[in-house]
Amino acid sequence: MAPPPSPSLPLSQRILMLAQTLQFGWFVGHLTLLFSTLRYGFSCITLNYYSTWAKLSYRLAFISAAVTYGIVVYKAYRARMRTAARQPQSGILPLLADENVQYLAMAIIWLFSRQVAIALLPFAIYSIFHVATYTRTNLLPTFQTQPRNATLPASSPSSKTAATAATTTTTATVLPSPSSLADSIRIFVKEYYDASMGLVAVLELAIWFRLLVTLATFGRGAIFLFVAHTAFLRARYAQSSFVQTSVQSLSARLDVFFANNAIPPIIGHAWRGTKGVVAQVADVTDLSRYVNTAGSGPGPKKAQ
Repeated sequence: MAPPPSPSLPLSQRILMLAQTLQFGWFVGHLTLLFSTLRYGFSCITLNYYSTWAKLSYRLAFISAAVTYGIVVYKAYRARMRTAARQPQSGILPLLADENVQYLAMAIIWLFSRQVAIALLPFAIYSIFHVATYTRTNLLPTFQTQPRNATLPASSPSSKTAATAATTTTTATVLPSPSSLADSIRIFVKEYYDASMGLVAVLELAIWFRLLVTLATFGRGAIFLFVAHTAFLRARYAQSSFVQTSVQSLSARLDVFFANNAIPPIIGHAWRGTKGVVAQVADVTDLSRYVNTAGSGPGPKKAQ
């Protein structure tokens, strides 16, 4: 993340410099996503799922998500292209293994698909931490003024006298205390980040089951959405320890459930067979195997 403008510049110039960066556009996108999600959530609470405001808020949220992840992908691969002469190109597989590309693809898919309210929540949770981090590292330092401590040149005859006189009157100005708001944001991110990423993993699993129900009831566009989200979830499982923990926890719970004596043996056998098939498919579709074989590591991780 680019550093904030120098505090020695005028405030108007600092704001202008900040607003002209791609990173600021990324921040505005995440902020818009949060407000759109809140507005859509209000429509859901009032049972107006398909009102004009609900539809607008839902689509605007995913437009914002596509823009923000598009900016990250653009910056990452522009940097990669600059070093292309020193690094061998390995095709499209590293691109598909990039988490940012995966979220960008899903944002575009959700944008043009039927409304599924729960699909917004993982993007919104990420946006909370992106907005908080950008506010702490860029916005607050931009609006923080430089201490007004005029320092005389060391060669000046009156420099020692002036410095001594200023010591008792401007100590608080020369040594400003850290921003309490920035500290609060830092503590919030540190304390709730892991739990929130675990929640995102659970939500992404819940979306899969939601789409499975839609597929079973022959919902419009259900096959495409189910296949797309399954591929996305497979990629997330390979890259996210939080998704791995959620899947393993769910699998263990189902093992206990189907091992119950009250469950017919044929159903338990079917569950174990299904697990075996899923494990084989997961092994075949592990992109990291092919990416490593191609001589390149996975794409850059999602910027937090």
